[in-house]
Amino acid sequence: MHPTTRRPILAGNWKMHLDLAAGLALASEIRNRCSRLRSVDVVVAPVALAVYPIAQRLADSHIGVAAQNCHYAARGAFTGELAPSQIKDAGAGYVVIGHSERRQFFGETDEGVGKKVRAALDAALVPIACIGETLAEREANRTLEVVTRQLDAAVAAVSKDEAPTVVIAYEPVWAIGTGRTATPAQAQEVHAAIRARLGERFGRDVAERIRLQYGGSVKADNIAALMSEADIDGALVGGASLEAESFISIVTQTAELAQGRPS
Repeated sequence: MHPTTRRPILAGNWKMHLDLAAGLALASEIRNRCSRLRSVDVVVAPVALAVYPIAQRLADSHIGVAAQNCHYAARGAFTGELAPSQIKDAGAGYVVIGHSERRQFFGETDEGVGKKVRAALDAALVPIACIGETLAEREANRTLEVVTRQLDAAVAAVSKDEAPTVVIAYEPVWAIGTGRTATPAQAQEVHAAIRARLGERFGRDVAERIRLQYGGSVKADNIAALMSEADIDGALVGGASLEAESFISIVTQTAELAQGRPS
């Protein structure tokens, strides 16, 4: 059981799935069935074009909305990009930054992630900053080296006062969409190292307030074991967030575990 008052946060990353009608239907079902679960933060991250209508649909609820990416500039000649302030204006309260698919397919860099985290905070968005190692890096025993490097860059421009606002999502790349999941012990080992590093950067008291999500083939049948670890404060859920039953089960189980924690 978690020894702190960190509030669990569960975010469903819909990636490039669901048309608008399906997204609205899923958001509505999550809203309706999770409305009484107030011990956790619940967030959905639809495609950019659906952020506004889904935020409107969820406006009377406590379910948050995230964009899946942003640009670091406030405005400018960046065709196809979205400024954090524009995302905020569309009704989102969060933005996912530096997901491994952005790094792998779109050239996202550690430095760029740090700039986007800074820009998100400036726009009053909560950044969900993603870090994680590849299979080759894990097999070469470089997990903590890689994760520490990415973490340092992500929070490079974050002040001590702002740090508790940031959510860090540890997603081992080898476990995303593969059906493979880091064991709870493996995930906890990395989460503990992340929190220790944050403690070096911001001080232990601040680090204890920063929420760390786990991501990578999170499902209804493994969320309870993951959430029982001391430094795992939630999940960034991929495929299992596209079906109402599986995502709501993840939320419900986490809320039940959270009932026994201080709030």
